[in-house]
Amino acid sequence: MPDYYNYILRCADGTLYSGSTVDPHKRLAAHNAGRGGAYTRPRRPVRMIALWQWPDKSAAMSAECRVKRLTREEKLALIAGKISLPEGKRLPSARLPKAERARKNRASAAAENISKG
Repeated sequence: MPDYYNYILRCADGTLYSGSTVDPHKRLAAHNAGRGGAYTRPRRPVRMIALWQWPDKSAAMSAECRVKRLTREEKLALIAGKISLPEGKRLPSARLPKAERARKNRASAAAENISKG
């Protein structure tokens, strides 16, 4: 059974976005390629700034709902470690997916669109 993850992204305009996934690296790349979600599409590039690991989908979805109800200030406190999601395992920033791969994917997609047009 795969692990599930909750993540928080910082968008190019400074806003925060939270979501869930089984593969944080692919999900970050999808967001930065414009395939992640309607909210993040016009706010690219995005950077993953927090990541939690969960043992199952139910726990991850429950946590995602809780995070989405938080105010911006509460989300920032969660990111800073001032409040926590006690059931989840917060992964250190060294384990966060980096956007470099996603930027390459976005550049490839842009080049592909130019060649089609």
